[in-house]
Amino acid sequence: MNTLSDLLEALEALPLFPLPNTVLFPGAHLPLHVFEPRYRAMVEDALATHRSMAIVMITDERAVDAHGHPEIAGVAGLGTILDHAELPGGRYNILLRGRARVRLSELSFVPPYRRARADVLVPPDEEITQSELSALVSTATAFTQFVRERDRGFEFRLPQGAKPALLADLCAHHLVLDARERQAILETLSPRARVRRVAEVLAMQRHTLAPGGRELN
Repeated sequence: MNTLSDLLEALEALPLFPLPNTVLFPGAHLPLHVFEPRYRAMVEDALATHRSMAIVMITDERAVDAHGHPEIAGVAGLGTILDHAELPGGRYNILLRGRARVRLSELSFVPPYRRARADVLVPPDEEITQSELSALVSTATAFTQFVRERDRGFEFRLPQGAKPALLADLCAHHLVLDARERQAILETLSPRARVRRVAEVLAMQRHTLAPGGRELN
């Protein structure tokens, strides 16, 4: 069981990595190329301590604070650096693994990067019916096949034996196209509501994209 006890230090002042259109779900992997000096410093600090940061979606790039920082979501994905490679010029390639949903209370800015106190959001213990799980598996399988028919390089396989909540998160991470919808799913604590929402979104995507033959990107 992942209790996150190894991250207590990180939660007090969690480094924030704001990104547009990017959401990190628990259990998902996210590769990043880090080149800005402030985020290179953040990676260096994380590697020297708790190896963790929050991937938080920028909600409005035009709404900025006194430091020029854009508005960000209040809920983020906490990720731990699984692997990294230092590149010429101080850049990094890192691989994050999502660990938890966290609610952020941003701290006073101390250069060079933003930080927040983070509270782990614990989902309720709910029963998910077999019909709800089957609907998710069916829509995810159909949409994955739909994408593969148009992009032979697309790789996503439904993990065997995964708990429904994790399955919903991984499907959202890999298959849900709209970033704001992914953020809404991240903010959905109820596993049952999440399973149903992801199934509905994937079914809608399949229906919307199929008739017009729109390109996926």
